[in-house]
Amino acid sequence: MDRIGFIGVGAMGGPMARHLLQAGYPVCVCDTSEERVAACVEAGASRAEFVDDVVRQSDIVCTSLPSSETFVTLAERVLLPGARPGQLFIDFGTVIPTETQRLARAFAEHGAALIDAPVSGGPGGAEKARLLMFVGGDAAAVERCRPVLETVGGAERLTCCGPSGMGQVVKGVNQLAMGLGAAAYLEAVAFGVRAGADAETIGRALGGPEPWRSIVIRTAEAAASGKAEQMGVKFRELPYYLQAAHDLGFSLPITDTIYGFCDAGERMVTDDNRPAPSFWHELMDK
Repeated sequence: MDRIGFIGVGAMGGPMARHLLQAGYPVCVCDTSEERVAACVEAGASRAEFVDDVVRQSDIVCTSLPSSETFVTLAERVLLPGARPGQLFIDFGTVIPTETQRLARAFAEHGAALIDAPVSGGPGGAEKARLLMFVGGDAAAVERCRPVLETVGGAERLTCCGPSGMGQVVKGVNQLAMGLGAAAYLEAVAFGVRAGADAETIGRALGGPEPWRSIVIRTAEAAASGKAEQMGVKFRELPYYLQAAHDLGFSLPITDTIYGFCDAGERMVTDDNRPAPSFWHELMDK
């Protein structure tokens, strides 16, 4: 079996690495947290002290890192310099699509391949190996690593989206639909509340068979119970898609407006495990 290296074994990467171990793959892991590494070692993984050790020891190197910038920096400083012909790199994180495309070309120059396989489903989906997985990359390389992808996320919701970067593009559609949709419903309810209506009344009044009504009702219920401030709009990832759109020569006016509106606010909540402003708080405060 291919030797697997896994860099980043947190809430998402940890369960993925353990699923690979359960499937019989030899896995070495590396993370900034000793506790996370120890949990994987207890499950049967070997420990790599340094990231370049992971690259040297592995046929397939997997990464699950907290931000686009973190992955790009690691790829440029460590992964690319250590890449060798025939080696595969699978990135499960969310990265600016145009950066993934640039790095994929650089890996190809080393005879290696970069597969972008961002996922949706959260830690619960990772624990159950049931994730939406958006895969981009060279078709032959994707087929070679398909058993690995199916082991960590399941086969049912794995979609090959096209060449390198297209996994990140389709993940972007997922993130923008979630974030902008949440922002739209929050703003609609905020209009009612600021204009004098009771949030609980809004929730009761908007019942009906159309699917969008149930989302408005949930948003109004969150406002009535004081939980609307915690509803995220994918704030930390909005710049990824603004940058990609800029690189490709088009605009995302709603995304740009929401990001600018939020960016001036205090980082007072957690959105996707990162400090973020609260869109609801900003709506109600301005």
